Amino acid sequence: MSIVQDIRTAFSRRDNALMQLIMLNVLVFAGLIVLRAVLTISSASGYYPTVMRQFELSSALPMMLRHPWTLLTYAFTHEGFFHILFNMLNLYWFGQLVREYLGDRRLVSLYVLGALAGAAIFLLSYNLVPAFQPAVGTPMVGASAAVTAIIVAGATLLPDYTFMLILIGPVKIKWIAAVVVLISLAGVNGGNPGGEIAHLGGALLGFVFIKQLQAGRDLGRPVQAVGNFFSRLTSSQPAMRVSSTSRRPEPVTAASASGPRKPAAPGQPLQDEIDTILDKISRSGYESLSKEEKQKLFRASQH
Repeated sequence: MSIVQDIRTAFSRRDNALMQLIMLNVLVFAGLIVLRAVLTISSASGYYPTVMRQFELSSALPMMLRHPWTLLTYAFTHEGFFHILFNMLNLYWFGQLVREYLGDRRLVSLYVLGALAGAAIFLLSYNLVPAFQPAVGTPMVGASAAVTAIIVAGATLLPDYTFMLILIGPVKIKWIAAVVVLISLAGVNGGNPGGEIAHLGGALLGFVFIKQLQAGRDLGRPVQAVGNFFSRLTSSQPAMRVSSTSRRPEPVTAASASGPRKPAAPGQPLQDEIDTILDKISRSGYESLSKEEKQKLFRASQH
């Protein structure tokens, strides 16, 4: 199977959001490398900055308004091997956790909203904070704001979840998130203040996203609605048509004959199941729960 076919297969799957995000970042990175090499060989390297302006987010508002798509494309654009390597490793590690408990759609929503929140804080800081205004026009690229949103979201959702870090050992995700935020705060005084502030915007979004989700409000619904719209546009499957309005009567069962019964909410676990899970936590702790039990407990907390 060719590389192109492998890529098409990966993007056609609906349960592969994490790998699709990583692949999209890698494809943009590889494409820019190839393009830069071609321009250099053809003695046209002067065109490369023009190409980059179509991807990077400028802190100058007039430039951004001429290229509004860069509010999102910057989060899929990297310059430098280690830049994309560390971002994709963090996206893979922490994205797996978020995807396991919240699903593919909410993972994508977190990534997109984290990128937009980082872009908003980046633009506001350079245009409203006097200390940054002399550097207006500085561009920004990288998935760091989106990835930071996912890290903080994971820490807010499961603060005591433990990762095994090389040379360090077991570390709870809440401490990893705290270190990420502190490094970003310290970096505001360094050589990339706009990028570090964007990280803080992503961190704030990740925290608010989970808190709102636990309160029953999904901030990612607009992102999912846009995704569904484009999915319908690109789908070749014809709409289903109903040619008959007749309906066969449903058989009467013992349950239906005994009287009306209140249906359970779709996807909502039964109270007996929740009680059993809570008893298990009291006996053995949260980490003793299986993946399915943790998902049921989280779904129950949303209602």
